Parts: sequence; C-alpha cells; structure tokens
Amino acid sequence: MQNIWMIIVFLSAGIIGFWCMKKIDSLFEKNQEKYLREWETEDMLAEESETESRSREKGWAERSISLYHEKKVKQEQKYYMLSDWVKTVVVATVTTVLSLLFEELGIRQSNIVTVYILGVLVTAAITASRIYSLTLSVFSVLIFNFLFTAPKYTLKAYDTGYFITFGIMFLSALITSSLTVKLKNNAREAAQTAFRTQILFDMNQLLQQERDKKDILEVTAMQLIKLLNRTIVVYEVEKASLSAPHVYYCSEEEEQESYTTEEERQACLWVMKNNRHAGATTKMFPNAKCLYLAVRVNNMVYGVIGIALGNSPMDTFEKSIVLSILGECALALENEQSIREKEEAAVMAQNEQLRANLLRAISHDLRTPLTVISGNASNLLSNEDKFDKETKLRLYGDIYDDSMWLINLVENLLSVTRIEDGRLNLKMSVELIDEVTAESIRHLPRKSAEYQIHLKKNDEFLMAKMDVRLILQVIINLIDNALKYTPPGSVIEVASQKKENMVEVSVSDNGPGISDEAKEHIFEMFYTGTHKIVDSRRSLGLGLSLCRSIIEAHEGSIRVEDNHPHGCIFTFTLPAEEVHLNE
Repeated sequence: MQNIWMIIVFLSAGIIGFWCMKKIDSLFEKNQEKYLREWETEDMLAEESETESRSREKGWAERSISLYHEKKVKQEQKYYMLSDWVKTVVVATVTTVLSLLFEELGIRQSNIVTVYILGVLVTAAITASRIYSLTLSVFSVLIFNFLFTAPKYTLKAYDTGYFITFGIMFLSALITSSLTVKLKNNAREAAQTAFRTQILFDMNQLLQQERDKKDILEVTAMQLIKLLNRTIVVYEVEKASLSAPHVYYCSEEEEQESYTTEEERQACLWVMKNNRHAGATTKMFPNAKCLYLAVRVNNMVYGVIGIALGNSPMDTFEKSIVLSILGECALALENEQSIREKEEAAVMAQNEQLRANLLRAISHDLRTPLTVISGNASNLLSNEDKFDKETKLRLYGDIYDDSMWLINLVENLLSVTRIEDGRLNLKMSVELIDEVTAESIRHLPRKSAEYQIHLKKNDEFLMAKMDVRLILQVIINLIDNALKYTPPGSVIEVASQKKENMVEVSVSDNGPGISDEAKEHIFEMFYTGTHKIVDSRRSLGLGLSLCRSIIEAHEGSIRVEDNHPHGCIFTFTLPAEEVHLNE
C-alpha cells in the first residue's frame, strides 16, 4: 500500500510540475509572438468591419538560411521523438551504472543523488522538449528508491527521512531541468533575433543597389523564396490598379500550379483596397492558394505579394521575418517613388526655365531684325523713286540678311524643341564627308564673302554614318559662329581626317579665340560669353548647344581647342564607315 501511495504522490507531483512548465512555456511563446500582434489584430478587424485600420507596424546569408531550414526540418521530422526517448533511456542507464559504481566504491548516497540530477540536466540540454527531463526526474526518484534505499529492490522505504530526500531530489531535478530549458529557449530566441537581424541587413544591402520598382519587388520575391522555399506571386500597384502578376516558382513541380486565377486576383484586389492581408489561412478568401500581404507604408500600398502556402502554413518565426522583409521592401519603394518624383519635378522645372529663357531671348532678339526688315521695307515702299540703285540694293541686302538670320534662328529653335521633347528622329545614311562640307559652304550667309573660307579636302575618301540634314546644320552653325566673333578678312578653314574608327571634322579660325573660363560653358544652352558679336546682334546661345546635342545623338563628341598663334578650333567626330568599291 505504501508503494502505491508513493507512486501516486510522485506521479501527481510530475503532473503538477509538467503543468507548471507548460505555463512557463506559454510565457515564452507570448514573448516570441510580439512581432505578430499586428497580424492577429488585422484578422479581428477583418471579421468585425471593413473600415480602414490605423497604420502599424546578389548576397544573402546563404549559410544562415541553410542552417535555419535544417533546424526547421529537424523539428518537423517525427522520428526525432523516438530519438529523444532513446537519449533519455541512455542517460538514465548511464547515471544508474555510475551510481552503482559509486556505491561499490563506498561513496555516500547524497553524492549519488547529484549524479541523477546531472542526468536530468543533460537530458534537458540534449532533447527537444522538457517532457523528457520531467519523465527522467520522476524515474530517477523511483530508481534511486528501488536500488539504493533499504529495503533494496522494492519501492518501500522504512526510513521516513527518505521521503524528504525523494522530494528534494525531485524538486532539484525539476528546477534544474526548467532552468536548462529556459536557457535553451533564450539561446534559441537570441539566435533567431540574430538571424532576423542578419536577414534584414542583407535585404537592406540588396535593396540599396536597386533603383527600379520592378527590380526592388523582384529582389524581395527572390529572398522570400530562399527563406521560405515557397512560390511567390508579385503584383505591382500603379495608379490604384494592379499590374499583371509575376510568378516566381520555387521548383519545377510548382510550375504546374496556377496562381493567377480570377479568385487569386480578387483576393489581391481586396488586399490593395483594404490595406490588410487575405487569402489562405485567413477569413477573407480562405480558399485561395496564396496568402496575400500588402507592401505598404502607412496607408500607401506599393504592391501585393502572395506566398503559396499549400498544406504547410508559416510558423511564428517565419511570419515575423516576412513582415519585416515586406517593411524593408515598402521603405525602398517609398524612397524610389520619392526619388522619381524629385527627378520629374526637376525636369519640369528645367523645362519651365527653358521655356522662360526662350521666350525672354526670342522676344528681345526677334524685335531687332523684324524692326530692320519692317523699316527697310517701309522706306522702299514709300520712297522707292527717291533712292538710287546702290541704296536700294543695300536695303534689299539688309532685308535678305535679316530674313536669313531669322530662318537660321527658327531652324535652331525647332531642332532644340525636338531634342528637348525626345522627338529627334535620325535618318541615318552613309555620306562622303567632303561632299557634306562643300554643301555647307553653299548655304552660308552673304557676309561670308567678306571672309577667307577654305575647304581643305582629304586625299582619301572619308565616309561617315550620319543624318546629313542635321550634320549640315552643325557645320553651318560652327562656321556662322566663326563669322560672328571674328572680324572681316579672317581665315576660316574646314578640314576632315580619319582617327581610328572615327572621322574628325574641324572648323578653325584666326580670330581672338576663347578664354579658358568660357570653354567650360561654351556648349551650354543660352551661354553667349563675353565677346561682342561683330555685327552687334545679340546671340541666343543656342547654336553650339544644339551642335553638341546633335553630335551626341550620332554617338560622337565635340570639343573646342586653341588655334595657334590665335583663334580657336571646333572639332566633332562621327562613326567612320568603310568605302566599298564595286569593280
């Protein structure tokens, strides 16, 4: 009867101890789930109402992810339960053998008790659950009573002091195993926190390298695949509408599954509109194959990501990491949008400034030639009979020169407008350089007769790929620039040569030249420098800027250099083409 009561007492103590440890475990679980309070709150809000909830919240650590998957698989495999029982039995056997050996050596029973307590501590350290250490605590007391207390080999105990020994031994073993399990839990939490921190750090490093919204979402999807080993579906949100889905499969077998059905899309639309998660494992669209989460910052949704769950929902730790990764992704998308909006605002401001400068310059510079044309035409109409032939020719010439100046200005303005709007369509063809330069000479204004313009022809046939109309405009602008800033009688030379795989065309003069300070800005739009134009007209500063834009569109370059002993040389390059002669 005494044996039965003793067994009942220890079994009851074991049950009570197990219940106490479960309570302790629940406290640890609550601590682990602190990152999921928002997740659970959203489920409650989805059930109660559909009003807007308030705002909450290419180098991965491959080795860390691999270790994480190994631990997860280890926890999910059932045979480890049998393995832990075997470990418990082995520890019990070893401690019993050591205790028998100590008894033979005459060591006191108090020391033998510590051997069993050590066995319980070892069991708590090497097994996955505290049920094993608790079981060993109970059996250690029973084995000690059976083998080492009088009468031996029974569960009877004549000395009442043994019951105190048994109780202290059981409580010591229970407390020791509880502390060991607590240390294991703390170590696991620390490892998970370190792993989570490393993941977010690597994620942040990857996202900093991306500048496009599509690339940011793709990086996020690939990292989620590496972490979860699940298929990921990505929807971009553009102007309050979903884009076509991008599916990233985790394996070839998954490619047979369809994650782009209408039901899946409806779940995504709900997530986008309500800013809450839906799909598998939730009460909204529970039949969906994926769990859909909003990539958001406050109430702004930048995308929706679906995670294929199949028959294995994510655990607590995975959910917390997924929420953190999506948070990093949302911040990266917010930064990308902010940068894009700033760039668009800068372009708009630049275009507005360009329009303002054009209007200001045109309103001033068109007035002078139009006034001259109007005045000369009025004089000819009113006093034609009073003017001699020479005066009439001079007036006609002034009208012609000012008209040609206006035509050239309008051509440059139209070209600048097409370039700024991105409508400069090149009509490429292979042309002979000497023919193009000779054609440009024929389109110069009348005042070019006052200058010595030489066309230096090359001994070999130089061919280049170009839009001949635009290149003519470049050469005419460069020669016209020399006519403006050099006095009559100056020498202007147009030459060409081949240099490696490019053809160089240069326009040189022996005028006053350009200062080093002006050279740095000479190709900027509306820059006119400090030199006075020979005919006292004001320049808009469009010609050289237009030349640079045209040449760069031809994949060439343009530069300015000093001409010795004085003057300057403008040189531009074009891709050379080989000459093929058919015999």
